[in-house]
Amino acid sequence: MNGFNDYLRKHTEALVKDVGIENACTLSGKSKATLGRYYSDAPEHADRFMPIDTVAKLEEAARYPHVTSALAEISGHTVNANEDRRNAPPGGVNADVIALAQRFAMLMSEYQQAIEDGIITMNEAKRLLRETLALQQVLVDMKLHLEEEAEN
Repeated sequence: MNGFNDYLRKHTEALVKDVGIENACTLSGKSKATLGRYYSDAPEHADRFMPIDTVAKLEEAARYPHVTSALAEISGHTVNANEDRRNAPPGGVNADVIALAQRFAMLMSEYQQAIEDGIITMNEAKRLLRETLALQQVLVDMKLHLEEEAEN
């Protein structure tokens, strides 16, 4: 499988995990098995990708537009996720811890992919920077939530 497909599958998996598998099934009307096939690296699923309408439904519920961001990066563009989204959940420390783990996993995945050939290209560096900034934002949110809880 080529790098584009691997990259897209990794972000598809991140989207499903961000939303939660049960919630993703409900929102998309698809089974766990079907959703899993969209990010499986098994050769028999190499030609399967998540339909764009499903991506849109899941990204509306997600904290970050994982697949849209990946597609933008592949074409040399960037996506700026606005923190003031209308449908953003209020969250709290528990949600922050989960988001922190997910963002860190994404950063490590990007890093692993970037160093496979021993050279970090400009595009790989940009993706690492973007993941680092996303991780930093989660830490800032977590700090604010912790300060809010400390005041109560």
